[in-house]
Formats: sequence, C-alpha cells, structure tokens
Amino acid sequence: MSDSTADESGWRVRILDLSGGAEDGIVEDVGGFVDLSHANAFARAYVRDSIERCRVPGASPREVLQSWLSFGEDAEILDVGDEGWRSANELDDFTANPATPMERDWRALDPRRLVEDDEDADDE
Repeated sequence: MSDSTADESGWRVRILDLSGGAEDGIVEDVGGFVDLSHANAFARAYVRDSIERCRVPGASPREVLQSWLSFGEDAEILDVGDEGWRSANELDDFTANPATPMERDWRALDPRRLVEDDEDADDE
C-alpha cells in the first residue's frame, strides 16, 4: 500500500505489548493517519517513548534493550510491507542515545487527538 492507495480505513499502527500482558501481544490498532509518513513518524516516536520509559539511570544500552524487550511496547505499521518503519532498524541507536522530548512526543502525532481537537474547534 502506498501513500496514494490507502484503503478506506487508512493506515494503521499496531501497538504490541512486549511483556506478554495483552492477548496475542496486541494492545491496540491506531488508525486515521493522513499518510504513510505520518504513521511511520507516530510509530517511531511511540517506540522511542517506550524505550525511554524503560531506561534507568546508569543502564548500559544492552540493559535498556533487555528492559524494553521485557516491559516495553513496540509499534508496527500494518499492511505496508517494506515501506513501513520498523523498530529493529533503530534499536541500537535508540538504546545507546537517550531521546529528546520532541523525539518521544507521539501524542502530538496521534490521529485520535487530531480528531478530538477538530471536534473541540467545531464546538466553539
């Protein structure tokens, strides 16, 4: 699926619980992204934030990775093949280098928030 051929449901990002606490590891599917780059950016920021929540002071990159693999959440873009962002491609960098607040801000990219903000504007 490319940016110009999204189906009627649009692009979706699946949030996966790495701790095994959710059924089949699936926490939720988030839809409503305006294009594939939006979905990719959301997934990337979501994983960055999850890794930072697993980071403790003084932990080595390996320890951060082990913590994330045990307690964190991953994200994958559904039905896009090789065009979708993959956490495996950046885990070494993410665990070695703490994220900035902007790199972690998946909430600013969340399409559910964009819909809520649009509805709030309509109410005014």
